[in-house]
Order: sequence, then structure tokens, then C-alpha cells
Amino acid sequence: MMKLILRRLLQGIPLLFGVIVINFALMKMVPGSLLDVMTAEQQVTDPAMIERLRHLYGLDQPVLTQLLHYLWSVCRLDLGFSFRQNMPVLDVILAHLPATLILMLASIALAVLVGVGAGVLAAMRVNSLWDTLISTLAVICFAAPSFWLGIMLVILFSVKLGWFPVGGMESIGVTLSPWGQALDILHHLALPAITLGLFYAATYARVMRASMLEVGQMDYVRTAQAKGLSRTRVVLRHQLRNALLPVVTLLGLQLGTVLGGSIVIEAVFSWPGIGQVLFDSVMSRNFPLILGILVLSSLLVIVINIVVDVAYSRLDPRVRSR
Repeated sequence: MMKLILRRLLQGIPLLFGVIVINFALMKMVPGSLLDVMTAEQQVTDPAMIERLRHLYGLDQPVLTQLLHYLWSVCRLDLGFSFRQNMPVLDVILAHLPATLILMLASIALAVLVGVGAGVLAAMRVNSLWDTLISTLAVICFAAPSFWLGIMLVILFSVKLGWFPVGGMESIGVTLSPWGQALDILHHLALPAITLGLFYAATYARVMRASMLEVGQMDYVRTAQAKGLSRTRVVLRHQLRNALLPVVTLLGLQLGTVLGGSIVIEAVFSWPGIGQVLFDSVMSRNFPLILGILVLSSLLVIVINIVVDVAYSRLDPRVRSR
């Protein structure tokens, strides 16, 4: 197991630096610069002041020199300085990272529980009313745009029924105990997590149904049924573990896209996470913060894929020998 983790870590290091180089090159290809935004907002017209700012942010150096300097800074955990927030990029990211992680973990947990459960139920009741209903709902949730679904949930459950807050992460101006604060966050988290999780739940339900039906034709499953084991016992003890393998693989691929999907959801629900900060940074051309968030997201994807590889090896022992 440790060999697998170390091998994946060694493979992830050059991948991370390759992603950083590509992101840095893309930022340099974008029209305009950080200096243009700063001088326009502060109405700086003095050429000497503009030149001093250019030198301060290293924009007067060759692009290759800037890249090498940035790579060395990343190795020292220095992601630059955000002029918009007037604080280091790493501090800005760490301040908003918990909110994004809470949203990501909640939505993925909801997607796995609902998707896997629905897929198993549909496979056990194949061609029944339950199977048809689950398949239809899965297609609808998969096809519906996340921002539209989020707006519809806000109109129904927040505006019309008043069950959930319209946006934000917690109530403002209310003093709560730690337990009450946790419940308040969960209350605000419900709609964003459901909106983001339903899309992935639909995918997992379809994949899980197909995988359950395929595994159900295996000889060892038929042997367990021939021994007189109950249907539930056969599914839980023999069929479910191997049927989960495609879902785990898909989960590893999609976890990297959850951060991208959270940008839209955070904008709809005013969720104070990294996605909202990234959106604001793009609008203000805050390139150091954009690069920092991209570095973090790349690192997060690498770590998540290592975790998925470990989980996969637990489910399928054949992977451990590779």
C-alpha cells in the first residue's frame, strides 16, 4: 500500500509543475495585465510610478525569468500577493478553502449515497416502475443546468416556502453556540449541496445500475444464489463490492470537476468559497490569486486521485500488484 502511495506521489510532482507552467503561460497570453487594472483603478498616469510598479511586481523581467521565479516561490509555499485583498494569496485561499471543502464533501457524499442507492434499487427492480422512475429522474437531473436547478430550488424552497436561506453560509448578526452554529451552516448548506450533488447522483445511478446488472451475470453471483442465500445478502455480500468499481473510477475522475462546478453554485447561492473568489479574481484580472487557486485545485485533484487509487486497491486486490 505504501509503495502505491509513494509511486503516485512521485508521479504527481512533475504533473503538478507541468500544470503550473501551462497555467502561467495561459495567464501571460490573456490580454492586459495586473498593472493595467491597478493603474486604471487608482488613476495612475505618472510614467515613473507605472515603471516602479512594473518593477515591483517583476513585470519588467523576461517571461522565462518570471516563470522560474514563480516556480521557486511555489516550492517555498509563496503563491504571491493579492493586491485586491491586500494580503498574501495563500492567506486568501486558506480563508475561503473550508467553505469550498464543506460544499464539495457534502455534495459528493450526497451524490454517492443517493446515486449508488438508486442504482442498486433500479437494478434489483429492473424493468419495474421503480426502475423507470429512477432512470427518468436521472436523465432529468443530468440534463438540467446546475445554475437553473439552483435558481429553481431557491424560488421554491427559499422564496415561496421559506424553508431555507436564499444564500450565504451562516446567519449574520446572530450569536449562536458552537452546536447552533453548525446547524446554521448545515441549514445554509442544504440547497447548494443538493444542487451540486444531483448532477453527479444522476451519473452514479446510471453507472451503478448498469454495473449491478453486469456483475449479476457473473458465475460467483449465480453460485451464491444457487446456495439459497437471500437476494439482499447476495447483493450486499457478493454483488455490491465489485459493482462499485466503475463508480469509484468515475468518482476519481469527477472529483476534479467538482471545484469547477462549485464556481457556478457559489455564485448562485453567494457561498463564500474559492469558486466565488476565483470568479471575482477573473473579473478584476487578479492573476496572482487566479494562479494560486489553479495550483491549489491541481494539487487537490492529485491528492484525491491518490485516495481513489487506495480505495480502488481495497475494493480490488488485483490492483495492489500493479
